[in-house]
Amino acid sequence: MIDSGSLAAFAAGSRLFATGAADSSFQVALDWAASVLGAGVPVVDAGALPPETLCVAVSLYGSTTALGEQLPRGDEPRRVVHALERRLGRRAGAVVALNLAAENALLPVITAALLGVPLVDGDGTGRVFPLIEQTTYTLGGVAATPLELAGPTGDLVGLDTGSGRVEELARPLVLALGGWALAACYPMSAEVLSRVLVPGTVGRLLAAGVPGAPRSLAAPYGVRTLCRGRIAEVGGSTGYGGDRSLPSLPSSIVVQETEGLGRLVRLEAHNEVVLALADGAVAAMAPDQICMISTLDGVVVDVDKAYPGLEVEVMVVRAAPVWHTEEGRALGGLRAFGVPL
Repeated sequence: MIDSGSLAAFAAGSRLFATGAADSSFQVALDWAASVLGAGVPVVDAGALPPETLCVAVSLYGSTTALGEQLPRGDEPRRVVHALERRLGRRAGAVVALNLAAENALLPVITAALLGVPLVDGDGTGRVFPLIEQTTYTLGGVAATPLELAGPTGDLVGLDTGSGRVEELARPLVLALGGWALAACYPMSAEVLSRVLVPGTVGRLLAAGVPGAPRSLAAPYGVRTLCRGRIAEVGGSTGYGGDRSLPSLPSSIVVQETEGLGRLVRLEAHNEVVLALADGAVAAMAPDQICMISTLDGVVVDVDKAYPGLEVEVMVVRAAPVWHTEEGRALGGLRAFGVPL
């Protein structure tokens, strides 16, 4: 159960490895969740639901910064899910997260509270990826569409397209909707969901967000420290990934290790860090998640906020096993980010 007594812990847990979160938009989502929780949202295992229950994934689509500037009307969750229900001719019986990073952890809670349905304990990535089709749902054969978008201006947009075209079509639509929208997507039965989701991640964030709890609780498949050091250089990358439809430009960050071997660790990034080289040797790579954690406040440092002199701990969050299959690496590994390695 996520209620007024556990919301703060859940919110704190959702930020432990979250990249791309903005303080203003996160606070908007947190205040929104607190205002609609009521008696709380039940958290259930997918396998505990009737097998035919329609489950809908809910996610922020677009800019987190825009969410903090173009405030929600408050009816986006109801509008977007009801639009998908009308298209499918069925009522949704549960909500599930696309991923559980910061705002994307809170928006499914808000939606479940407003609809009076449970939140499934799990998500579709086990970490964060930049594209809406980079999910374990996709790997399990579930299509992202039909997909509905509800914007803060009152608009609704429906999208039904083939695999690989969602980003190309949806991104310009979201810009027209005000820079962000709430997406309802990946409709599937509870029976299918129990097979394709990364289970137990909601419960893990609830536990990890309790003051004094180890950060590792938020990493279901393990986490390790690659190095501790000081950022020595931030600049453009060697040019990989220029043809990818990702919402950022490639960049490169060099960390001088201040403990242990004193290595130079180069972090290659495109929207997120996707490759770590220690003295030229591969030390970590996508689909595992590579995070810079500020040693000053323990907050994840986004690629575009890194600067020389900042002390960081570079941590590697192990991805779910399905991401380490041939299909998983093709969707979320280095080549998916345009890195020919």
